[in-house]
Amino acid sequence: MNDTAAGPRPDSLCQAARAIVATADLAEKVALAKATSAAWTQRRLSLGRLSADQPMPERPGRPTRPELLPPRDMPRRSVGGIKGRIAMMHALAHIELSAVDMTWDLIGRFVHEPVPTSLFDDWVQVGFEEACHFEMVSRCLEGLGAGYGDLPAHDGLWQSAQATGNDLMARIAVVPLVLEARGLDVSPSLIAQLEAAGDQASAEVVGVIYRDEKRHVAYGMKWFRWLCERRNLPPEPTFHELVRRNFRGPVKPPFNDRARAEAGLTPGFYKPLSALGISR
Repeated sequence: MNDTAAGPRPDSLCQAARAIVATADLAEKVALAKATSAAWTQRRLSLGRLSADQPMPERPGRPTRPELLPPRDMPRRSVGGIKGRIAMMHALAHIELSAVDMTWDLIGRFVHEPVPTSLFDDWVQVGFEEACHFEMVSRCLEGLGAGYGDLPAHDGLWQSAQATGNDLMARIAVVPLVLEARGLDVSPSLIAQLEAAGDQASAEVVGVIYRDEKRHVAYGMKWFRWLCERRNLPPEPTFHELVRRNFRGPVKPPFNDRARAEAGLTPGFYKPLSALGISR
C-alpha cells in the first residue's frame, strides 16, 4: 500500500479523501471510501484543510496492473462470447475505479471552496457508490474467471481530472455532466447484451450503476447551476465553454435523452457540443 495512505485514520474529510486517492491497494481504497462515507454521514469528521506540503496527489495510487495505454493504443476489444463479456466488464471496472478517484479528488481538492457543506454531502455519497460499483464489477469479473488488471486500460479519464484540477465548475461540467452522462447513453445497450448472453448477474450490476449514475448527473446539474448563479453566469453557454476548453474529443451521440432529462440534463447543454453540432 502507498505509504501516504498508511498510519492513523484521517480525522478530516480532506485528509481521508487524499488517503483514498493515494493508496494503490484497491481493497484498501474501497474500504477507506466506505469508512469515510460513514464517518462523514455521522458527522465524525471535520472538513479540514490540506497542508501545503501534502496536497492532493497528481496521480491516483494504482497497482502494477493493468497496463495503462493512451486511448489510441488500446487493442481492439473482443466481441461476443466469454472474452467479449470479460472485456466489457473489465473496461467498466476501470471506469468505476477512475470514478472513485475522481470523486474523492474533487472532495479533497476543492474543500477550500466557499460552498455549502451539502455539496460535500452529495459527493461523499457519490464516492461511496462509486466504490461499491467497482467492488461489484470486480466480483462479476471473478465470476467470469478473470480479474481487474488482466487486460490493458487507458488513462483518458484521469486526464480529464488533471485538466480540471484548478476549477470546480470545470470539474463538475466534465466529470458528471459529460463522462457520467455518457454512461446513461451506453448502459441500456450493455444491459441488453449481458441479458442476451445469459449473464443476469452482470446485467443487474450494470442496472444498479445506471440507476445511481442518474443521481450523480442530477447532483452535477444541481451544483453546476448553483455555481453559475453564484457567479451570475448563464448555465448553458458557460457549460459549452468549459467543456470545449477542458474536454478532449467530441460529446458523442446517440444520447439517452430520457435518462438525461430525468437527471435534469436538458438538450441545450449537450446537443450543441455533439459530433454533429458546434466544432471545437
